[in-house]
Amino acid sequence: MLELDEYKLELQKYKKPLEEVRDSLDIEAKENRIAELEKAMEASDFWDDVENSGKVMKEIKGLKSTIENYNGMKQDYEDIETMIEMADEEGDDDLVAETGELLRSFSKRFEAFRIETLLSGEFDANDATVKINAGTGGTEACDWTSMVYRMYTRWAEKHGFQVTVLDILDGDEAGLKTVTFQISGYHAYGYMKSEHGVHRLVRISPFNANGKRQTSFCAVEVLPVIDEAIEIEVADDDIRIDTYRASGAGGQHINKTSSAIRITHIPTGIVVQCQNERSQHQNKDQAMKMLKSKLYLLKEQENAEKMSGIRGETFENGFGSHIRSYFLQPYTLVKDSRTGCETGDAYKVLDGGIDDFINAYLVWMAAGPEE
Repeated sequence: MLELDEYKLELQKYKKPLEEVRDSLDIEAKENRIAELEKAMEASDFWDDVENSGKVMKEIKGLKSTIENYNGMKQDYEDIETMIEMADEEGDDDLVAETGELLRSFSKRFEAFRIETLLSGEFDANDATVKINAGTGGTEACDWTSMVYRMYTRWAEKHGFQVTVLDILDGDEAGLKTVTFQISGYHAYGYMKSEHGVHRLVRISPFNANGKRQTSFCAVEVLPVIDEAIEIEVADDDIRIDTYRASGAGGQHINKTSSAIRITHIPTGIVVQCQNERSQHQNKDQAMKMLKSKLYLLKEQENAEKMSGIRGETFENGFGSHIRSYFLQPYTLVKDSRTGCETGDAYKVLDGGIDDFINAYLVWMAAGPEE
């Protein structure tokens, strides 16, 4: 049967890549790491340190998920191989059609799984801190910032990641001037690092009485959450701590007290803010973690290569510096200027459907983008 011959050739194309994926994942090393962590869990005082035990459980979950995904792909490959043999022997048209469907499904899932193997950077497995600032465009830019924030929260929900707002400032008329939040989950930073840069929106503005098209910008900064085990010295004389009353959503308590914290690192000019916790002390602790993460990266980014690999290039929040454009009028299109990835379904993207752009970025980076 001609179709079966094509299916055999198609399936055979995945044999070597499947082996390469296993080698790149180093499945045996991951299994050994799981055994090591599970042994540590047997210690009588393991659960006394809630933060550390949580990190261990998260790492185990991530490692097991990767192994299970690989084993599932390997089993699916073998099952399709068996079905091709059965369909060939029995000459069953229904079985041939079912084989084709399984092969198409396998192909899509394998490509998604292969992308995950590209997440091998130093901080790729970590949580991510994301900050979105409204750029050129006034009220329209603030509205655009809130749309991008929603896009990322919807994406996080679909992937089972947790989102925690760290700081938020409403726009004067609508939307958000700025929002900082943490996305927690295995490989959160590895995926989200593709979003670092300026995002441009072109649409007929609902805030423009003349119904004219308007271009707006927002800047997205993505940083990994650095493990506390990494020691960073911050001298008291090098920082200025300001308290202020929290804004935005947060309940009555958070709006009545000056519990929000802003820390300025004087030597570098780095500013971090946090207002999501209910006490000033908790906000200060969270803000210090953010500051230390930035200082650690600054130290690691002393050479241009490291900076480019972790934090991305610096950018202006306006015309000529965007990494991705979103057109809603007169047609719908989202296009990434780095990878060339594009789709006409802009509203699906704004509802969290950014996986194609993330995957294209990871492949682009792995191939070594031209400077």
